[in-house]
Amino acid sequence: MSDDIPQTFINSKEILKKCGISRATLNNYIKLGILPKPIVQKPKETIMTRTKKIGYFPQTVLQHIEMVKRLKKEGNSIENIAKKIKGITEQYINVSLTELKHKVRPISPGEGLPSDIISLESKELRLTIEDIDMPAYLINYQFQVEWINQAAEEKIFNLSVRTIKDPESRNIFKLLFNWKLHNHVYNWEYLIEQHVSFLKSKYPKDFINTLFEGISENEVLLLKKAYEKIPGVSKQLINQSVANLIRPDTMIKETYWLYTTFFREGVFFLYVPAEKNVEGIIEFLTNRRAVINEILQQHMATLIHFCVLVADLQDSVRICAELPTEEFFELIHQIWSTMEDSFRKYYGIYGRHIGDGIVYYFLQEKNSNYVLNAIKCAIELRGKMLKLSNEWKMRKKWDTELYLNIGINEGHDYMSAIYASTNIEFRAAGNALSYATYLSRIGSTGSILTTKHVINLLREDERKSLRYGIFKNILGKKIFMENLFSRVRDLSYEDESESEKFKDIAELPITEIME
Repeated sequence: MSDDIPQTFINSKEILKKCGISRATLNNYIKLGILPKPIVQKPKETIMTRTKKIGYFPQTVLQHIEMVKRLKKEGNSIENIAKKIKGITEQYINVSLTELKHKVRPISPGEGLPSDIISLESKELRLTIEDIDMPAYLINYQFQVEWINQAAEEKIFNLSVRTIKDPESRNIFKLLFNWKLHNHVYNWEYLIEQHVSFLKSKYPKDFINTLFEGISENEVLLLKKAYEKIPGVSKQLINQSVANLIRPDTMIKETYWLYTTFFREGVFFLYVPAEKNVEGIIEFLTNRRAVINEILQQHMATLIHFCVLVADLQDSVRICAELPTEEFFELIHQIWSTMEDSFRKYYGIYGRHIGDGIVYYFLQEKNSNYVLNAIKCAIELRGKMLKLSNEWKMRKKWDTELYLNIGINEGHDYMSAIYASTNIEFRAAGNALSYATYLSRIGSTGSILTTKHVINLLREDERKSLRYGIFKNILGKKIFMENLFSRVRDLSYEDESESEKFKDIAELPITEIME
């Protein structure tokens, strides 16, 4: 075999022998796209004296064939199997080994794969993120590194990425332009092209102008040149391409299989050394929920600006006492399921909260007004709660009003993902959450309370679009005074014990948003 072909490649005769299939079956799998087209070379094996040329395949085809066998045993037709599992295709058409370029080949296992395959119950195929000692990282759709392992820091970036807390500084292209990487990878522009193909599949070329803070004109020109040269990546479940990295000190080429997987949270990159035989890699990547949950468990704590919204059901203890147990839990479930669409609409991310309340975070991202999103979401929640309250009054023939008291605050804290069962939650430490929680407890009759700091973050036209202020007692009457704030300590309470509960935020200036 040519020295350029990885030693782990297997020839077609070995495949027929190991898998017990006929040559006709092998050719059919290639035709259907279940397996890649082979690299045709002169045989290395000296015993093949009469064979002028033979096809070579990566070792992963053995796993694909076993997967096909299992699906056939379950009664699937070969046509349906081909739809579920498309092999590595069109990678080597008219491309010699010395000319392997950035050419992605889809491996698209369908979302509907049987659970016994994607659950990786087979012990010899079981892999986890902890088992991956090859370079791997996850980037979000703002192209910021969300997770990375030590192998990627050492072999790709030559930089401790995990110590970088500012997400903007973890922009993948900013890292690829770093001189430390250039001292480590001679053909660093090749890596840029690999990643530009993902940018091209989602954004227009002009997006490059503001790709990251401080991007230079030369960097923009280089990225746009790559954008024009490289095709966008097909959004298959899994893609595979060849990545050749050249070390400047030795000029030795390191060849990797680059697996990339699309998730809702971003794109996962895995560099598998070409000479390394890793069983179960395709099955591991098709188990999407397990992969992303594992990654988010180890999500890097990130310093980020956000708004936090805390909502509490007023008089929940009394309502719980009045309603039969099953009806109370039905009410709680109905409240949060009714509100879910609003949180999704305004890009809220669920956070952990104890009791009958709930927490959502609105993160600062490019082209999104996270502060106004949180406020609009709160106003929409109040409208939905009014409708739900009327429905329950008619149903129960009672005079109880259902109110959701909301507190909103803004801050910048280190945020991280929290793994809980099958859900991914987000949590922030610091005063931002505690202050918003206090405000939700101060509120009454469905009030939306926020801080002066939050209002100051809005543009002038945004502030004018809102009606906010405080209620003051004037001559025994509560009068709403627009565009004003009040310290928490200056609010009127029915008794001193209520005031004592909130002494930690006594000096905090707040206001109430009406509409």
